Amino acid sequence: MKYMLLIYSDENAWSEGEQERCYQDSVKLTQDLHASGQYLGASPLQSVATATSVRVRDGKRLVTDGPFAETREQLGGYFLIEAEDLDDAIAIAGRIPSVHKGTVEIRPLVELPGLPSGQ
Repeated sequence: MKYMLLIYSDENAWSEGEQERCYQDSVKLTQDLHASGQYLGASPLQSVATATSVRVRDGKRLVTDGPFAETREQLGGYFLIEAEDLDDAIAIAGRIPSVHKGTVEIRPLVELPGLPSGQ
């Protein structure tokens, strides 16, 4: 089963050195997951200050700078994995370096027929 692991944290809680170590440890984790056949994709996101939100209401497109909701934690990145089950996904989420400063949300993917293959 495919799972999206969404990484949330307060982006201002990281020092530059902590952020760099987190990136290095995350790359190592992606290499381990790739070696075990569980890696499908991963990437950190740029700062929430670069975000743009789009909504359509009453047929009109509304574009605003920044995230739509005010939160203490921001979406900072993701891992897309193949896992045997939720327990396996939880074990992988616990290995993501930023779990020590934030939250990793685990969501199973809905696999729609007819979507193009990413491979």
